[in-house]
Amino acid sequence: MVNLEVILALLIVAVLNGAVAYIDEMLLELVPMTLYADRYMVARTGGSMVDMLADILLGFGISLMVLKFLKKGFECYVMWTDGDPDVEPVGLVVRFMEAVAVAVCFPVLYGWMAEITEELIEQLLLAVGTATDYDWQAWIEAVSSRGITTAIFGLIFVICYFMLYFQFLMRGLEILILRIGMPVACTGLLDNDKGVFRTYISKFFQSVLAVVIQIVLCKLGVGMMMNDGLNMNVFWGMACMILAIRTPSFLREFVLPVSGGGGVVNHIYHTVRMAGMVKNMIR
Repeated sequence: MVNLEVILALLIVAVLNGAVAYIDEMLLELVPMTLYADRYMVARTGGSMVDMLADILLGFGISLMVLKFLKKGFECYVMWTDGDPDVEPVGLVVRFMEAVAVAVCFPVLYGWMAEITEELIEQLLLAVGTATDYDWQAWIEAVSSRGITTAIFGLIFVICYFMLYFQFLMRGLEILILRIGMPVACTGLLDNDKGVFRTYISKFFQSVLAVVIQIVLCKLGVGMMMNDGLNMNVFWGMACMILAIRTPSFLREFVLPVSGGGGVVNHIYHTVRMAGMVKNMIR
C-alpha cells in the first residue's frame, strides 16, 4: 500500500512538472490576451483579420442605421403609423448622430476603457500582494514532500488553472465579438428605449468585469499556493481558483443582469454614460 502511494505521488509530481512549464508562461499575458485578443489572431497575409471584420461590420452597421433612420422617419412623419408625428424630428436626428458617433468612436473608447482596466488590475494585484515571479520548482518539491494527499490537491489546483485559462481564452473571444458587433448593436440607439444596445452594452461591461475579477482571483490563488509552508494556503488557493471559474455565473445572478427589461439601474447608467461621452465629443 505504501509503495502504491509513493508511485502515485511520483506520477502526480511528474504531471505537475510537465504542467509548470506551461503555467509559468501563461501567467504573463492574461490581461492583454483577454482584452486584446485580436493581437493574437493574425491572418495568413500577416495583417489582423479582426480589423477586416471590424471594417465590414462598421459599414454594415452604418448602412442599417441609415435604413432604420429613413424607415422610422417615413413611418412617423409621412405615414403617421409609428411614433408621435407631433414630436420634433430633431430628436430622431440626434439619436441617429449618436448611433453613428458611438459606432465610429467605439474603438477609441474601448482603448481608453482597456487602459483603465489594465491599470485597475495592476493596482488590485499590488493591493493583494501577489507577485508575478513564482518559484514553481520549490512549490512542487514542497508538494511532493508532504505525501499523496497534498499532491492530489496540487494536481486539482493545476487542473482548475487550465480550466480557468481556457475560460480566459473564451472571455477574450467574447469581448472581441462584442467589440466587432458594436456598430450593429448601435442601431438600437435610434429607438427611444435604446433597444438592443442597452442589453448589449450591459453584456459588454459584464464580460470586462468578469475578466477583472477572474484575473485577480487567479493571481491570488497562485500566490496562496506558492506561499512558503503551504499548510491551509492550499485550500485557500483552490478556493480562489474555483471561485474564479464560477465568476461569470456569479455575476449573472445579481451584478449586471442582461435581461431586456426596463428600469434596470446598471443598464441606464452605462448607456447614459457612454451617450454623454459621445455627445460631448460631437458638440
